[in-house]
Amino acid sequence: MICQFQSYLERMLAEGRESGCFPSAAAAIGVKHALLAKACIGEAPVPGGRSVDEHTRYDMASLSKILGPTMIALKAIEDGTLRLDNCVSDFFPDAPADKREITIFMLMTHTGGFHPSFRLDQLVERPEEAARGILAQPLLEKPGARPIYSCMGYILLGKILEKRFGAPLARLARERVFEPLGMTETGYCPGEDAVCAATEVAPATGRPWIGVVHDENARFLRGVSGNAGVFMPLCDGIRFASMLSCMGEGLLGRGVMERAIRNYTPGQDEHRGLGFQIAGSEGCFFSNRVPETCFGHTGFTGTSLLVEPESGFWVLLLSNRVYPTRESSALFPFRRKLHGESWEMFANMRS
Repeated sequence: MICQFQSYLERMLAEGRESGCFPSAAAAIGVKHALLAKACIGEAPVPGGRSVDEHTRYDMASLSKILGPTMIALKAIEDGTLRLDNCVSDFFPDAPADKREITIFMLMTHTGGFHPSFRLDQLVERPEEAARGILAQPLLEKPGARPIYSCMGYILLGKILEKRFGAPLARLARERVFEPLGMTETGYCPGEDAVCAATEVAPATGRPWIGVVHDENARFLRGVSGNAGVFMPLCDGIRFASMLSCMGEGLLGRGVMERAIRNYTPGQDEHRGLGFQIAGSEGCFFSNRVPETCFGHTGFTGTSLLVEPESGFWVLLLSNRVYPTRESSALFPFRRKLHGESWEMFANMRS
């Protein structure tokens, strides 16, 4: 089985690079703690540099939401220091009336009614004013009405976690998630010595972002944000994927993981758990060929994680599809094909 998956993954990454899906990628397929395949392709930090390997750090973009804030929140819910029915007003007493009763549950299921995204640097002068800027903006929808995927809601969740624990988000993620899992090369704001895959070429300088977060709001927030900012290599991603596929083993109890991966928005355009996207909605990133039990997340830069909890099967893809420009969408059908074909290979081998 391992040989078949290894040759398949190597072939898929080669095809993806040749067809312009990404200039570099690192990926792995596994079942719980058993690794079926891992492969890397391309150069970092820019073409002509050193070859990508399992230690090359990729900008996780929105995959940061489940790596940091979601895990921190789930651990806090498990130990009772945070409740899903805690409201925005519990942390921001001066919040506008239309947002006072938005709950942690709504933020984590993207049902708070917030806009998907807007530029904080155009609303406030300092990063410390981010929560005020988000709360001052009108909602798109009545809270609880329907899921609207929102980076702004997750930035607010990050600020709530900082208030609850009295510590910066980067420290909370390091101490409560990355260190317990042995993810020693993962974190926000990688140092100058870290080898990172390049992302989009900045129009102002003509140089690519390397080790600097791609997301504009996270960049305004000095690289640490509830919606983006984590850099992670494949070797650490395998640890994280294995933990999720074992229903939180080593980090969370099974009970809170089971709550996290329920579909709380059935019949809606998006299926949402607590932080996670749930398979089954039309056009979701997973592929219609995988079971509706699957959960996971994506990142704008070209990252994704899919987990099927009943079998423990998982697929992790890290890429820098936004280098040199974010205009390419070739990755999206590639990703669905990777998920669908690899799941079907696994399912056929089990039958």
